[in-house]
Amino acid sequence: PLPPDPRPAPIVLLDNPRHLGNIGAVIRLAAGCGAAGVLTTGTVDPWHPGVVRASAGLHWALPVARRDPDDLPAGPLYALDPEGEDLRGVGIADDAVLAFGSERHGLSPEVRGRADRLLALPMRPMVSSYNLATSVAMTLYHWLAGHPDKPSGAVPSR
Repeated sequence: PLPPDPRPAPIVLLDNPRHLGNIGAVIRLAAGCGAAGVLTTGTVDPWHPGVVRASAGLHWALPVARRDPDDLPAGPLYALDPEGEDLRGVGIADDAVLAFGSERHGLSPEVRGRADRLLALPMRPMVSSYNLATSVAMTLYHWLAGHPDKPSGAVPSR
């Protein structure tokens, strides 16, 4: 189950992802950044053995589930979209749902239409997109940078 409201950290929503390795990579980095969970829409099972393998088994470090777009948790929905406002000028609420579109088609009309805000990642001209896991990492890092009080979870070196 997802943490009760109010959540201490954003939830990552992957809207109809297709690549098992990308889903696993997102789960791995979401666990490392302290996200409240990872949800997916669409037909790909986020517990597929290929996803679990790509996540290095970190499915057990945070909630991971598939949901319908009509059944998303409460909180402001920030959707990453090239037409959105620059992420660098926006503070991300702890109880946000951060929605990322599929690798080829972007956000579904259902999720994009439910968004409270559209956000865009900074990108040089002539670059069309970032990898899904990279986009999630950049967004979660932006959230963490705005919360220096959050523990990094880093393990001290010996």
